[in-house]
Amino acid sequence: MRFRGNTQFASAVGLVLGLLCAVEAAKVNKHKPWIETTYHGIVTENDDKVLLDPPLIALDKDAPLRYAESFEVTLTEEGEICGFRIHGQNVPFEAVVLDKSTGEGVIRAKDKLDCELQKEHTFTIQAYDCGEGPDGANMKKSHKATVHIQVNDINEYSPVFKEKSYKATVIEGKKYDSILKVEAVDADCSFQFSQICNYEIVTPDVPFTVDKDGFIKNTEKLSYGKERMYKLTVTAYDCGKNRASEDVLVKISVKPTCKPSWQGFNKRIEYEPGTGSLALFPSMHLETCDEPITSIRASIELETNHIGKGCDRDTYSEKSLHKLCGASSGTVELLPAPSSSTNWTVGLPTDNGHDSDQVFEFNGTQAIKVPDGMVSTSLKEPFTISVWMRHGPGAHEKETILCNSDKMEMNRHHYSLYVHNCRLILLLRQDPSETENYKPAEFHWKLDQVCDKEWHHYVLNVEFPAVSLFVDGTTFEPFLVTEDYPLHTSKIETQLTIGACWQENSGHDNDTETVSEPTSGGNARMAQFFRGNLAGLMIRSGKLENKKVIDCLYTCKEGLDVQLPEEVASTVKVEFNPNQSSLTVEGEDIDAFDKVMQHISYLNSRQFPTPGIRHLRISTTVKCFNEESCVTVPDAEGYVMVLQPEEPKISLSGIDHFARSAAEFESQEGVTLFPELRIVSTITREVEADTESEAAEGADDDPTVQETVVSEEIMHNLDMCEVTVVGDELDGEHESLEVDVSQLQQRGLEMSSSNLGLVITGVNTMANYEQVLHLIHYKNWHTEALFDRKFKLVCSELNGRYISNDFKVEVNVIHTANPVEHANNAMVQPNFINPVHHASVDLSGHNLVNAHQASVVPSAATIVIVVCVSFLVFMIILGVFRIRAAHQRTMRDQENGKENEMDWDDSALTITVNPMETYEDQHSSEEEEEEEEESEDGEEEDDITSAESESSEDEEGGEPEDQQGTSRQQQLEWDDSTLTY
Repeated sequence: MRFRGNTQFASAVGLVLGLLCAVEAAKVNKHKPWIETTYHGIVTENDDKVLLDPPLIALDKDAPLRYAESFEVTLTEEGEICGFRIHGQNVPFEAVVLDKSTGEGVIRAKDKLDCELQKEHTFTIQAYDCGEGPDGANMKKSHKATVHIQVNDINEYSPVFKEKSYKATVIEGKKYDSILKVEAVDADCSFQFSQICNYEIVTPDVPFTVDKDGFIKNTEKLSYGKERMYKLTVTAYDCGKNRASEDVLVKISVKPTCKPSWQGFNKRIEYEPGTGSLALFPSMHLETCDEPITSIRASIELETNHIGKGCDRDTYSEKSLHKLCGASSGTVELLPAPSSSTNWTVGLPTDNGHDSDQVFEFNGTQAIKVPDGMVSTSLKEPFTISVWMRHGPGAHEKETILCNSDKMEMNRHHYSLYVHNCRLILLLRQDPSETENYKPAEFHWKLDQVCDKEWHHYVLNVEFPAVSLFVDGTTFEPFLVTEDYPLHTSKIETQLTIGACWQENSGHDNDTETVSEPTSGGNARMAQFFRGNLAGLMIRSGKLENKKVIDCLYTCKEGLDVQLPEEVASTVKVEFNPNQSSLTVEGEDIDAFDKVMQHISYLNSRQFPTPGIRHLRISTTVKCFNEESCVTVPDAEGYVMVLQPEEPKISLSGIDHFARSAAEFESQEGVTLFPELRIVSTITREVEADTESEAAEGADDDPTVQETVVSEEIMHNLDMCEVTVVGDELDGEHESLEVDVSQLQQRGLEMSSSNLGLVITGVNTMANYEQVLHLIHYKNWHTEALFDRKFKLVCSELNGRYISNDFKVEVNVIHTANPVEHANNAMVQPNFINPVHHASVDLSGHNLVNAHQASVVPSAATIVIVVCVSFLVFMIILGVFRIRAAHQRTMRDQENGKENEMDWDDSALTITVNPMETYEDQHSSEEEEEEEEESEDGEEEDDITSAESESSEDEEGGEPEDQQGTSRQQQLEWDDSTLTY
C-alpha cells in the first residue's frame, strides 16, 4: 500500500515535469512567419487605403498556447506578428499590423497619390515576428513578397486645347471635306477620362460643323462678298463629360476665287546700312491654284538707275577710285571737283542730288577749257580714255565729249571723242611723219547705250593702230574705221576742251552759245556742244588699262545675292547679270523654287550708302501640262528703302594759336603748323533708355523719357585735306607751305599747291592723314614786317559728302627786341597760345595761355587790375600778421615785466618772421621761379619784352621807396638774440 502511494506521487511529479518541459519548449521561436509571394492592390487618387488581393495576413507556426486554469493560464509572445517591413526607394506606402496574434495587416498610402505622375507602384514586403521573451530576441523574418499596386484615376482635369486660337483660309465657292483640325488634350491618366469624346461648335448659325475628331468643314459653299471672315467658338468634352476649361476661337478667312500670284511678299523692305545682306522674300511662295506646273522662270530686277551713276558706288574722285582698283599712277582727272588747285570746273552745273557723286551737266551751252600742261599733247604711246556718260537721243549734230584742237589760225582737231547719231566716235590724227600714207583716223561704234538715257561706263584702250572699247565691262569692236593723212607740221599750240570743241569761227551759225576770245589769228569759239551728263573723265597717257581695273571701276557696291540651300542647289538654276542688279531663277519643283526665292537678298557694302528707294520687280512665267489652261502669274512689285546712314561728324582739333621766333620761320625746316592735330570722327545715335535704371530713379512716371543720345567714335577713310591761307595769298618769293613728298608717296597720297595753299588728296585712313598733316611746315624768309599768319584746314570724305569743321590756326612771329627801343611797354603785346581741346605741347616762355580761345592779347589795364587786387590781398594778410605779433608781444611784456625781451616757450616753439621780409622774399622767389620756368621752356634770356623793360625801369626809379621800406623794416625788426634754433 505504501508502494502504491509512492507510485502515484511519482507519476504526478513526472506529469508536472513533462508539462514544465513542454512549456519551456513552447517558449522557443523555431519558425519564420509566412506570407503570400505576390499581392495585387488597388488604390484611388483621393483615398489612402489599398485593397489587396489576397489580404495581407502573416502566419507563424509558433502560435501562442492557452493552458488549463489548474496549471495557470500563460500567453506567450512567440508566434505573434509584430510588424511588416516595406523594401524599395521612395515607396509612398506603409504596412501596419491590425492583429498581432492573427497576423492580419493592411497597406495604406502615406500621402495623397497622383495617377498623372505614376500609375503603378511595385515594391516588396516582409513580415517579422516578435521574437523570444520580452526583449524580442531571436526575431524571425518571412520571405519577401512582391506587391503591385495600381492607382485608379478620378476625372479631375478638364480638356485643354493645344492652341490658343486657330486660323484657316478657304476659297469661296468651294466645299471642303476638311478645313482645319482643332485638338484638345486631357491631363487625366486613365483612358476613360483622358480621351476627348466630343467637340462642339458653340457659336450658333454658322455654316460649319465639327466631328468627334476635331475636323471642321463647311456645310455650304462660302461667298467672299457675303462674309470675309467667320469667327467660331469651339469646345471639347472628355469621356467623363467634363467640358474644356476654356473654349477656343477659330478664325476662317474667305478668299476670292484663286488667282495665281506671289504670296507673302512685303512691298516695303527697309535696309539699315551696315547690316550686311537682307533677305527680300523670307516668307514668299508662289500660289498656282493647284494647277499642275512643269517649269517656272522668274526674273528679279533691282532698279538702281536713279542712284548715282546707275547704282550705289563709292563717290570718291575718279582718280582715287583708279588707285583703289589697283591702277598705276599717271592718271589725269579732267573733271575734278572744284578746289583751289583744280578750279577749271568751277561754275559748271553739277547734279547735287546724288550723294556728292561728282556729276557734271552739259545742256548744250556749257564747255570748259583744261589748263595747258595737264595732258601731254603727244599720244604716240598707248593711252586710255575713260568716262561715265548719260546721253539720250539728240540732234543730228556732233556732240563733243573731249576735244584737242588748234588754239588759233587753223581749225585742226588733233584728237577728240564725240557722239553722232547714237554712235561713239574717236578721232585720232597722227602727228607729221616721214611717210605721208593713209592711217586709221576715226573709229566708229554703233551702240544702243549711247542714246538710252542711262549711265554707262566707257573705256577706250588705244594702242595705235588698234583701239578697243569697253562699255560696262563688255568689249565692243569698231564697226567702221576710216583713214586719213597725218597732220601737217605746225607750231600752233593746242587747246583741250570738254563739252565742246575750240575751233576757228568759220562764219556758220550754231544754235548754241559761243565763247569768243581775242587772238592774234582772228575770232574763235566753242562748237559742237554736248548735251548730257559726264563724270570721271580720265586720260592715262602711256598706260593701258587692264580688264581687272575696268571691272573694278564699273562694279556696283549694291546688288542682289542668293545663297542656294544645298538640298535645292542641283534642281534650280540661278543666273546674274554683270552688275548683279538682276537675276533669273529657273526650276521645275515649286517647293524648291520657293526656297530659292526666300534666300534672295539685297546687299550694300558701302559704309555710308546712298539713302533712298530701290524698286523691285518680279516677272514670272510658268509652263503647264495643258498649255491651253496654263495659269498666268502677274508681276510683283515692291521697293527696298535704304535708310539714312548715321552721318559721321569729322572733328579737327589741336593748337589753334601759338607763337614762334622769327629765326624758326627763317630756318630750313620752318614752323610746323599742326603739331598736335587730332582727327576724330563720331556718330550720334539714339538708344533706348535703361528701363531698370529709370524705375530705380522713378523715371517711369515720365512717359517722355524714352530715348537717349550717345556719341560713338568710328573709323573711316578721308580723301582730301585742304590747307588754305586766311588773308593775303602766299608770296612765293619769301614764303611757302611745304610737306615731305616722300612721306606722301609712301601712303599713296598726292599733293597740289598754289598761292592759296595746298591740297592733299587720296583715299587713306584718318591716322595716315594725321601723320601727313603733322609734316606741313610754313617758311618765311623775310619776317621783318610779319607779325602773324593765319591758315585754315578742312578735311572731307567721299568727295565732299562729309566735311569736317574749319580748323583755323594763327601763328605769331616773335621779334627779338632791345629794351631801350620800347619806351612804353603797353605798345608791345605779350605773345600767347590758345590750346584747343586736348592740346598739350611744350610752349614757349613768351606765350601766355588764353582761356577764352580767342585771338585777343590781354590789355595793360587788365594786368594792372590783377596786380592791384593781389597787392590789396597781401596788405590785408600783412596787417593780420602785424596785429597778431603786437598782441603776443604785449602779453609777454605783461607777464615778464620786460619791454624789449621775449621769453619763448620751448615746449611749443613759435617763430614769428618779419612780414616785410616775407613780402620781399616772396617777390624774389617768384621772380626766380619765373626765370627758371622761362629757361626750362627754352626761351632766350635776352628776349625782353617792353613790359619787362618798363618794370625794370620802374624798379630803378623806385629806389627811394625801397629805402623808406628798409627803414620801416628796421623799426619793425624783432630782437632775435634770445632765439634758440
